[in-house]
Amino acid sequence: MVIRKRLRAVLIPLALYAVSGAVVGYFVYHANNGDRGLEAKKALKIDIARLNGDLAAAKAERADWERRIALLRADALDRDLLEERSRETLGRVHANDLIIMTDPQKAAGMR
Repeated sequence: MVIRKRLRAVLIPLALYAVSGAVVGYFVYHANNGDRGLEAKKALKIDIARLNGDLAAAKAERADWERRIALLRADALDRDLLEERSRETLGRVHANDLIIMTDPQKAAGMR
């Protein structure tokens, strides 16, 4: 009888400590690695920084396009510059233009 009481006196607190240690370990593990844990918070901060960079780039691109579109208004549009740019882009020339043919290799070497 005395042996069983001593065994119970030792094993019951030991079992309680083991179970409570396992529960605490479970919660600590999930506080660090869970869906809302510290690692997930770091990953979200990295995503937020990346997305803020993408947003800034998109805003800059939009501002550039808005500036370009504003230049196309009739009061701000220079028709000569528009015609020159379109001919350059399309690779066309006007009948009155003077064309000087150069050797592309020499032109590259001069630079």
